Amino acid sequence: MTDNSPDPALLAKAETLTEALPYLQRYAGATFVVKYGGHAMGSPQRQRGFAEDVVLLKAVGINPVVVHGGGPQIGAMLGKLGVESRFVDGLRVTDAATAQVAEMVLSGAINKELVGWIGEAGGRAIGLSGKDGGFVRATKIARTARDPDSHIERAVDLGFVGDPETIDRRVIDTVSAAGMIPVVAPIGIGPAGETFNINADTMAGALAAALGAARLFLLTDVAGVLDKQGSLLTDLTPADIQALKADGTISGGMIPKLDTCVHAVEGGVDAAVILDGRVPHAMLLEIFTRRGAGTLVHR
Repeated sequence: MTDNSPDPALLAKAETLTEALPYLQRYAGATFVVKYGGHAMGSPQRQRGFAEDVVLLKAVGINPVVVHGGGPQIGAMLGKLGVESRFVDGLRVTDAATAQVAEMVLSGAINKELVGWIGEAGGRAIGLSGKDGGFVRATKIARTARDPDSHIERAVDLGFVGDPETIDRRVIDTVSAAGMIPVVAPIGIGPAGETFNINADTMAGALAAALGAARLFLLTDVAGVLDKQGSLLTDLTPADIQALKADGTISGGMIPKLDTCVHAVEGGVDAAVILDGRVPHAMLLEIFTRRGAGTLVHR
């Protein structure tokens, strides 16, 4: 007698699609801004998987907008050129020569590589920087540092490092409406036409707020926000974050990432998520399953 029962593996796939259905319905037509970090990029296999996930989002009616980083790649290129890097509060001090290298690496090599991966996965992507169409106007960042001897706060000149001041969303809207996926390098244009290097998390958060995105995803090389026992915190509000900062649970490089998430949700984004970009399909798990995969920040 022939066994006509369904293949368990195929049945599991069908159940996964059924679980995803309410999320597909909820997010149809929504915009997701995805920051793909330099550390999360990793191997070609990882980049291919990320590209496939982005193409899938577009195919099911979501409008993904990719903002990529590239700090490690910029550092490597500066090293090859014999240019020493200096950082203040995690931001690279950027003189005119360093700004040229940053723009070359970000708007050139990395941006076009991601566009290529998305194309290979069956999508249509277009590479942009904030200078294209002048859609990201930037202003110079002002920072201070405390002198270790006098304890006096002194101004620190970071050079051509900027913050987004205004974003003209028409460029992104036009690209998305044409069925293409925008891939944005974190470069802005200053009031005198100068090039500003912008932190990729900051760029993604500002873009998500300007677009009224349903989700901001920060893909990085950590699982998310961990408590003092090392367990993942999956659900946080801005008030929770303030308390975790105060008791020392959140520190170091996680602080600016969470600040970006808070600014985004306070700017109108429904929620922001910090995810481990090294985990295969982490973004799809976060979006389309009940359990999720990272730390979600919401109002």
